Amino acid sequence: MQWLSQHLVLADASFDGGNLDCGNGLLLLLRKHMDPLRPGQLLEVVSNEVSVEEDLPAWARLTGNELVSCTRAGARRSYLICKGPRSAPATEASFSSPAVSPGVRSASADSVRMMPSPQTEVLPIAPLSVMGVGSWPRPRWMLQAIHEHLEGRLDEQGFQETADDAVRLAVDAQLRAGVDVVTDGEQRRDGYASFVGSRLDNCQLVPITDLLPYVDDPEEFERELRALDVPAQRVRHPAVLGKLQRSRPIAVHELSFARRLTDKPIKVALPGPYLLTRTMWLECVSDRFYREREQLAGDVVNVLREEVKALLAAGAALVQLDEPVLTEVVLGRPAKNRSFMCGALGARRPPEEELAFAVGLINEVIADLPRHRLAVHICRGNWSRDEGVALAGDYRPLLPSLCAIKAGTFFLEMCTPRAGELKVLADLPSSCRLGLGVVNQKTERAETVEEVLACAERAIAVFGPERLLLNPDCGFATFADNPVASAEVAEAKLAAIVAAGHILRQRHGL
Repeated sequence: MQWLSQHLVLADASFDGGNLDCGNGLLLLLRKHMDPLRPGQLLEVVSNEVSVEEDLPAWARLTGNELVSCTRAGARRSYLICKGPRSAPATEASFSSPAVSPGVRSASADSVRMMPSPQTEVLPIAPLSVMGVGSWPRPRWMLQAIHEHLEGRLDEQGFQETADDAVRLAVDAQLRAGVDVVTDGEQRRDGYASFVGSRLDNCQLVPITDLLPYVDDPEEFERELRALDVPAQRVRHPAVLGKLQRSRPIAVHELSFARRLTDKPIKVALPGPYLLTRTMWLECVSDRFYREREQLAGDVVNVLREEVKALLAAGAALVQLDEPVLTEVVLGRPAKNRSFMCGALGARRPPEEELAFAVGLINEVIADLPRHRLAVHICRGNWSRDEGVALAGDYRPLLPSLCAIKAGTFFLEMCTPRAGELKVLADLPSSCRLGLGVVNQKTERAETVEEVLACAERAIAVFGPERLLLNPDCGFATFADNPVASAEVAEAKLAAIVAAGHILRQRHGL
């Protein structure tokens, strides 16, 4: 690092990090000040902490930003960082999206919060109904809108209007495929879990690259990020900066808009309480506001319970809690040699303690709510098409926990060979339904109707047709910037499940 007496160009913005180091809050402040800047603009970071001399250049290299120059006067150091490469023009990025349909005005997320809950009847979901797990591939212009909005360069109304168009496309595709239950495709979300960081009070979304100071093995972590096949700075992580509260909906506005587009039942997925607690608990950051992880978990439960109740009141046919990190608890490799999964970054205790903790949190969220409208989804990671890097192992170690969870439905990954033997699940309570994956969302080829029928019939032989729902193993685009399938392939896979479902209902008299 070459020290200059003064910077040769002026910064567009500046902040003083004082004595904070990169692992103790400086990167969170840096991200807060850099996000609103346009590519090519300059941020000055002032610091008195000597370790920043080494850590900040490494952060810039990892995140694709450029350290332009450094100055030092006594203990005071100043770093000039360009957002992106220095050659990038400091102009507003172009933005366009399809126009909103004539005569239709999109309500903002906060205005939807003020709308009264509809009082329509919620019809039960029939056996062998077909649905997606949650996410749907986003159009390129929707991805751009997500990033523009997160970085403060697209206002709320513009973002919601753009997202409305993306939801229309996702719902239309599902309806063409013939599904029985619809999702909005999670089009407004940057990821299946991290998006709550932009909806909850005192929570900030930061690129996952900013977490480098918190991991056990930074070099291994960098290798895992490169395996994402997407710029790692585009994958964001919620960081707790104060007491968590819910002053606006997390997903009720998504449901409200989707209900305008179809009369079919709608499912809404939310990140589960164990997943969020593991994701948000970062030592040296979270412990400034919560003495221990359990205290944070209490507020996570409170905000999720408020949201679940609101979604049920607003007419959601199913509310699904996503808890993929449960498989990491029992199948994950040691911390320094594990497969990447958001939520697996947080420290954990012995598996039996973690599972008991997770079951308790889930049951607190859904206590005394209608079981037939509550579901839990579990998979083994959906961040890459490469089956070799995801977790593998059957549900045997999770079976006691599944039996203890009070949800009425479990959506479980079963089509992939990584999920193991189906018969392991035979001892699940007869009162619960199973949404078992009958297509693998990670493969490029759409399964044939015959392949789906064979997969479904194996499940029917174990559980009977009345307890089964039909779906893919997981979502088609769990992380917005890294979909595992194209929209065309996703629609073809759902259409194959629908065709198989018609045959199965006739075959089994349903």
